[in-house]
Amino acid sequence: MNDFNRAFLPTVFPATWASEWGEDRFGLFMVLEVQRVRQRFRWITPGTFWMGSPESEPERYDDETLHRVTLTQGFWLADTACTQALWTAVTGENPSHFQNNADNPVENVSWDEAEQFIDQLNAAVPSLAARLPTEAEWEYACRAGTTTPFSFGENITPEQVNYNGNSPYAGGAEGLYREKTVPVKSLPPNAWGLYEMHGNVWEWCADWYGVYEPESSVDPLGQEHGSKRVLRGGSWVSYGRVARSAIHDGYDPAERFGYIGFRIALGQQGFSS
Repeated sequence: MNDFNRAFLPTVFPATWASEWGEDRFGLFMVLEVQRVRQRFRWITPGTFWMGSPESEPERYDDETLHRVTLTQGFWLADTACTQALWTAVTGENPSHFQNNADNPVENVSWDEAEQFIDQLNAAVPSLAARLPTEAEWEYACRAGTTTPFSFGENITPEQVNYNGNSPYAGGAEGLYREKTVPVKSLPPNAWGLYEMHGNVWEWCADWYGVYEPESSVDPLGQEHGSKRVLRGGSWVSYGRVARSAIHDGYDPAERFGYIGFRIALGQQGFSS
């Protein structure tokens, strides 16, 4: 670990709930275990990045106003979307459409249901402080230090991302369209050890959906009120442009579809009501 990262180590490491912990090529990690189902969390150090997309980015949307964001606090982020196995271990149920593999991401869950799951998880592990990530945290982690349309570079292939390969991005070659989710960790991680941040399932964030302000911001939490919750990352059904790091959408918090899931963050709280 370099000196910069050491300056922003978590206050408590390892946490009392961690069944395993350590440091690898991606940095610090801890593992949560619930009824023998494991979820790894990665330590994300604080930093500053460009959120949104430049006007020169091909196939961008108008709501991706580029602005400078500083995150002053580090946080833990699950290295995968929440799996059906973890959801079932906590709730005893599985709402997902694609149930052929328990390591598939849970989907067909609303924002409200994701929050209920997190409440149950926190009740089972009181010191966990699980939550949904803020939108700024999510994009910062997705980009993993990059400024390109994808964390993998200027374009993607279905060997990197689970999306609709019939509709590639910015003149890319057509490729495989799986028409379903794939198990987590099926595809390469980004530079910070996070899997399937692009594609597979859209991921709920804590924020209300709204228009970005062009000014620089510090620890943004989005709008205080709204009608839609933020979704990030695109999914197995998405065109290539909709799997970019900057993609920014919102759905009613009660809506649930077979292409929407979430991943868990730990630490500071954003707006949740």
